[in-house]
Amino acid sequence: MKRIKNTILSTILILLMSFSYSVFAFQLDEDTTSQKIPIAQLKKFAEVMARIKRDYVEEVDDEKLIIDAIRGMLAGLDPHSAYLDTEEFKELQVDTSGKFGGLGIEVGMENGFVKVIAPIDDTPAQRAGVEAGDLIIRLNDEHVKGKSLNDAVKIMRGKVGEPIVLTIVREGESKPLKIRIVRDIIKIKSVKQRLLAPGFGYLRIVSFQSNTTLAAKKAIRQLEKLNKGKLSGLILDLRNNPGGILGAAVGVSDLFLKEGKIVATDGRVSDAKMTETAHDGDILEGAPIVVLVNQGSASASEIVAGALQDQKRGLILGEKTFGKGSVQTVLPLDATTALKLTTARYYTPSGRSIQATGIEPDIVVKPLTFSQEDKDDLFTPQTEADLSGHLLNPKEKKEKEESETKAPTESNDSIPDTQTKEKQDPALKTNKNNDLLEKDYQLFEALNILKGMKLWYGRSHQE
Repeated sequence: MKRIKNTILSTILILLMSFSYSVFAFQLDEDTTSQKIPIAQLKKFAEVMARIKRDYVEEVDDEKLIIDAIRGMLAGLDPHSAYLDTEEFKELQVDTSGKFGGLGIEVGMENGFVKVIAPIDDTPAQRAGVEAGDLIIRLNDEHVKGKSLNDAVKIMRGKVGEPIVLTIVREGESKPLKIRIVRDIIKIKSVKQRLLAPGFGYLRIVSFQSNTTLAAKKAIRQLEKLNKGKLSGLILDLRNNPGGILGAAVGVSDLFLKEGKIVATDGRVSDAKMTETAHDGDILEGAPIVVLVNQGSASASEIVAGALQDQKRGLILGEKTFGKGSVQTVLPLDATTALKLTTARYYTPSGRSIQATGIEPDIVVKPLTFSQEDKDDLFTPQTEADLSGHLLNPKEKKEKEESETKAPTESNDSIPDTQTKEKQDPALKTNKNNDLLEKDYQLFEALNILKGMKLWYGRSHQE
């Protein structure tokens, strides 16, 4: 038995040392000789593997042990580094093209639970009511605690058409929520646009994919065509945008910047060090921009927000962003598997890292909801006559005195005047701003501020 054990130990140790030496030789530069192979720790690893092979209650496949060890090694680095098996590698390649199967949420790990970074627009998760910041504690009847992020994602992916129940802990809720979602093929249109008012466009970027820059450029041109002229201002909505391809974030930023730095990355290897700068040409020709962000805005969307904020090209409005300031590189191991490894931190043009801190908005606006009564009060015009104790108009004063001297007559409550009826029946109102306030308060405020920026911009250029 001892001879068998020693044979296993020797074989594993030789393999690990050979692998380690090849990795070090490939990765290190001129200071290779200063790196020491941790022989004692490799021997300990081999000892643990040998004991599992010998004493574990069930027989375990060697390949599974090695793969699990690799997964654990990467999981110990940070929440975003991971080993990608054949299926996961394929899914990653499909994700960047904008079509994949699942629920439609970007997730990470927090304290052993799956945290929702952002639900993706027009997906089963978003329609079911999943929100950024939700902590998923159960998947159907399975506890999330103790599972790796990859294991949890595999359960959530499942087969198209099959339901899954997420048990969620949400801030402000007294007890966990159970949300049933039916899996579907997720097709993401990364860019959406519409005119909010004459001259003022709205551009929504859901995620940064390989074609996002071109799609954003086309969307702005479509807005100009619809507006029959150049835009007076643009709202760039990056809320609940979980990120995506770094190059797409650089490209979108470059659409609005004439010069200067967009983003810089810095890591240990030379390939991780780079600086991206803007090229001449602002697609909006200086028209003001308001960028909407929230806690679901992460990674690539934070690069765009940070670049426009530091370059003083856009006003950031909303809530503090997620704070993912790291860059992941996919390193293929062979034709079917790869490492997703954090290789760099990125920095905004002013040199600040937003890792674990996020982008602070210039103007903090939290999402609000209003009752119909609140909205009626907001949009009911206020005049002198509405003020308590106002001076009466001479004619109004005379009519009031005459009415007070007359005896009470039959009530006319059944025949309300137009003004009274309008107050009672909100359906008679056609104010589009009222609709925007009801659906999206942050967007409502962004549009008001954008109009003010355009007014100030015009005046300052006249002077």
